[in-house]
Amino acid sequence: MIFPDQSQIKNKFIFTGESPAPCRKIRFCFSPPVHTLLRGGGFTKFDRTSMLYGTLLLTVTGVISQLLGFLYRVVLSRFIGAENMGLYQLLMPVYACALSVVSVGLSVSVSRLSAEHRALQNSRAIRQVIRQSLLFLLLLFALVAVVTVLFYDPISVFLLGDARTQTGLLLLLPCILFTAMENIHKHYFYGVGQVRPPAFAELSEQCIRISAVLLLLLLFLPQNSEITVGLIILGLGICEIVSAVTLVMLYRRDIRQTGLTGLPLPAKQVRRSIRTIALPVGATSLLGNLMTSVNSIIIPQRLVAAGWLVSDAMSAFGVLFGMALPLLMLPSAFIGALCTILVPRLAQSAALGRREEINQRLEKALLSTALILFPFLALMLTVGPVLGETLFLESSVGDYLPILSVGVLFSCYESVMGSALNGLGYQKPASLFSLFCGLVQLIITYFGVANPRLGLYGFLIGFVFCSFLGAVFCGICLVHHTKLRFRIGRWLFLPALSAAFAGICTHLLFGVLSVCNLSPLSAAVSSALFGTVCYFAALWTTGMEIFGFRLTFGRD
Repeated sequence: MIFPDQSQIKNKFIFTGESPAPCRKIRFCFSPPVHTLLRGGGFTKFDRTSMLYGTLLLTVTGVISQLLGFLYRVVLSRFIGAENMGLYQLLMPVYACALSVVSVGLSVSVSRLSAEHRALQNSRAIRQVIRQSLLFLLLLFALVAVVTVLFYDPISVFLLGDARTQTGLLLLLPCILFTAMENIHKHYFYGVGQVRPPAFAELSEQCIRISAVLLLLLLFLPQNSEITVGLIILGLGICEIVSAVTLVMLYRRDIRQTGLTGLPLPAKQVRRSIRTIALPVGATSLLGNLMTSVNSIIIPQRLVAAGWLVSDAMSAFGVLFGMALPLLMLPSAFIGALCTILVPRLAQSAALGRREEINQRLEKALLSTALILFPFLALMLTVGPVLGETLFLESSVGDYLPILSVGVLFSCYESVMGSALNGLGYQKPASLFSLFCGLVQLIITYFGVANPRLGLYGFLIGFVFCSFLGAVFCGICLVHHTKLRFRIGRWLFLPALSAAFAGICTHLLFGVLSVCNLSPLSAAVSSALFGTVCYFAALWTTGMEIFGFRLTFGRD
């Protein structure tokens, strides 16, 4: 994690050799947060309202949640097979689109407005925002539920392309309602700077989901594909109900303990503030998810048009979206935590007019993204194929990792910078360009996947190209609105070169361990750990600050 810059360093510890001749010094510099930990010879607590604390806690929670989810996918894929995984993946875009209508815009509104009113010490306005957001939620959910109940048959047959998704489609409705309620209360806590309640709820939700789904499958399998997918969705709904009820109770307790301060706002003003934020964000998210959903839905159909068998097309789709992509998206635990904390923190800084603080937070966010993404993707290019084959029992997972990793890199940068624009209130131009990129991706997928020479690579090419365009445009918007100076060397080249060095070391060690009677999984894990050490060593030698320490070389 990246700490404040070195201009604020108070102490330095210098270790030198004993040679009388001028010698090189190795300087270990502690950043301010480390000083706060070491002050007085003991340890002190982090500021629980700081961006650092929130990101660290959500990252740890997200990592645990991602690992649990990853293991869950491994077990689930072995339980139900690649074809049923593909059917399950067909329903996830519908889930995402429905949440875009019901939840995404309202969640961002709650996060931003809660942060702004907390900065102005007006808790009455925060409670008004939550109440009005819940009313909007119920109205939007009613529209989604009516459309789904009336048209679930044509949606499953003509839009999703497989009638076996009907049961799962209907069972998604309670999941959507309770997930939306959960998200609104989660983003209240994010907005007011309290990350422990949603972190607790996130871990509990993941454990309940895994237990509920696997228990249902153990009790009722074997079943046909439609019932199998329905059981998975039913388990998802159980965990969402528990999580939503938990967060509502925690929210009510927090409101009672905080008390009411400030003056209430007119209801029309509160609703207008929510609509101003929620409508563009929700509409953009909906259209973007629709394009992504159409991409996902047409991939098996276009593979069949290219001459594939239906079962082979669905299996390949399940491998790409249910195995290869989740393997590369493990850093999303950190990226998601960073984006979640970044939006309300930037909103607070903007509400108080602190432009320098905004740029400092943006710099730390972009540097942190580089330091996490580059080494992970470099290591996955080396050991990812072995992990995919060992964990998922699918040798084809490694085929998609090289080009998919490039798209994931640009996509994560786009997410971070897009979240920054949302926090600052500049989401409209970036949102429009994101929709343009989604349309381009759809066109490339439609024609590329149907090409027998390309197949699934037609989608991957479009994914990389459009993610790159989105990241570049979001960066241009940030520079234009914040006057942020992009440090390409520090934020790109140094982490990329260090990651390349770590990848080479990992590849060499993996080649040696592979012929030493070690299992493939043990060799992959050992090589990845060694590569991680090499990465940090390479960064330290460049003087890059990591986890509060900086290593530099100099002369007397």
